[in-house]
Amino acid sequence: MNYEILYTFILATSALAISPGPDNIFVLMQSVVNGKKYGLAVVAGLMSGCLIHTTLVAFGVSVIIKQSEILFFCIKLFGALYLFFLAYKVFRSKASVNLSEGSMPKKSIGQLFKQGFIMNVLNPKVSIFFLAFFPGFLFSKTMSNVTQFYVLGFLFIIVSFTVFGLIAVLAGSISEYLKKNSKIGVVLKWLQIVVFIGIGVFILISEK
Repeated sequence: MNYEILYTFILATSALAISPGPDNIFVLMQSVVNGKKYGLAVVAGLMSGCLIHTTLVAFGVSVIIKQSEILFFCIKLFGALYLFFLAYKVFRSKASVNLSEGSMPKKSIGQLFKQGFIMNVLNPKVSIFFLAFFPGFLFSKTMSNVTQFYVLGFLFIIVSFTVFGLIAVLAGSISEYLKKNSKIGVVLKWLQIVVFIGIGVFILISEK
C-alpha cells in the first residue's frame, strides 16, 4: 500500500474543498442566513450524494481496468485534460467570491439535507470530476480496485465534510473576512488553478 499517494489525495481534496465553489458557497450562505445547523444539514446531504458517485465510478472504472490497459490510460488522459480545462475556466473567471445571494428562504433541516443530496446526485459534473480525479490515486497492487475506489471515496467525504463543516460553523467570521479582504479572491482563484493543474500532472505521471 502506497501511503504517499493517499497523503497526496488527502492534501489535494483539502485544497479543493477550501477553494470556493457553488457547494461550499451555498453552505456558507445557509449558515450565515439561517444558522450553523442548517449549513451542516446541507453538508450532510452533499456528502451523502458523494456515495452514489463513488459507487458509479468504483464499479464502472474497475470493469474498464480489468478489460484494457489502454482504456484505463485513456480515462487517466481524459481526467488530466478535464482538470486542465477546469483550471482554464477558473483562470478566465473573475477573482472574487460572490456572497450577494440576497435573503434565502427558510427551510427545515430535513429539506436542506434533501436539497444538498439532490444538488450532488443530479449534478453530472460531480461524476465526471470523480472519474477524472480518482483513477490516478489507486494506491495498492493487492487490494481490489473497487475497494480502493471506496477508500478514496470515503476519504474524500471525510475531508470534505470536515472542511465544509468548519465553513458552516465559522460562517459568520468567514463571511466578514471575505467582505473585508477583497484580495482573498485572487489568492483562492490561483489556489484552484495550481491544484487543478497539479492534480492533472500527477494523474498523467501516475502508474497503475
